[in-house]
Amino acid sequence: MKRLFSWRQLFLWLCVIPLFTACVDEEEFDDTPQGNFEALWKIIDEHYCFLDYKNQEYGLDWQQVHDKYKVRIDNDMTSKQLFEVLTNMLGELRDGHVNLSAAHDFGRYWAWYENYPTNFSDTLLRRYMGTDYQIASGIRYKILDDNIGYIRYESFNNGIGEGNLDEAITHMLLCRGLIIDIRNNSGGMLTNAEKLAARFCHEKTLVGYYQHKTGPGHSDFSAREARYLEPSSNLRWNKPAILLTNRQVYSAANEFSVYMKALPGVLLVGDHTGGGAGMPFNSSLPNGWGVRFSAVPMYDAQGNSCEFGVEPDYNVQQTDADFARGEDTIIEFARKLLKK
Repeated sequence: MKRLFSWRQLFLWLCVIPLFTACVDEEEFDDTPQGNFEALWKIIDEHYCFLDYKNQEYGLDWQQVHDKYKVRIDNDMTSKQLFEVLTNMLGELRDGHVNLSAAHDFGRYWAWYENYPTNFSDTLLRRYMGTDYQIASGIRYKILDDNIGYIRYESFNNGIGEGNLDEAITHMLLCRGLIIDIRNNSGGMLTNAEKLAARFCHEKTLVGYYQHKTGPGHSDFSAREARYLEPSSNLRWNKPAILLTNRQVYSAANEFSVYMKALPGVLLVGDHTGGGAGMPFNSSLPNGWGVRFSAVPMYDAQGNSCEFGVEPDYNVQQTDADFARGEDTIIEFARKLLKK
């Protein structure tokens, strides 16, 4: 039996890559379709962190899910047929952090953004960015023609240094306000998200809570522990700022939205974020397939789960009329707010 690492050891690696492993006893289940099915169901039953929450939100009953899919398992089925059934079972969790990995396919639940408008266009972004923008490691930035600064951070997997942020903020010091665009940012390194958020933080700020599993029961959790954001010791932004979001903002980017919403002087504009408020761990089945699942629940400063996303201060949708005019409705709305 391999141990789950503690949250204290792994907190800064939220939703990045499959580094964390929690395996069931390899001898407990046979390498048969039935054995792999039971192994997967038990891994989720004992380690997944949102079973009670999702039962409350939409009536998920994990035992009923077991009974529903068990009848579809036949020891004579092919591996591809088994993969399809197991992926569909995991889809009942409605969690983008839950995946099944095999040599032939990657099982996923992406309805958290696929079932919604994109509210983002590369074509429009090229119009706003032009070719004269600057690049500081993981971010692109420029000053728009109305003296509003604009930062585009497309993935928190792309690193950013303190010196990069100093240069970008210095370049835009005389701007009347700043837009940070993380639309379509589906996560990455939480350390990058914290580093950027700290530039908008001016005092130690409670941004949320977390728990970790203490046993196999659905309600076996530690007491909630507070998470704080500390102000950066480097150059900080002191003017109004607006964060742009859409449904594809997920995982570490969702957490960044939680941080920014807790800070005065920052507003969120765009669509509801996609969510992903559980720290993912990895396990494996008897046949060697990999399983990723949410194991550590995260909450905002009010103690609410953000698993299904963060509501913006202003819900703004891209319109077809604006697109035809070459305008990004969400950027334009943010610019108007900053001009007031």
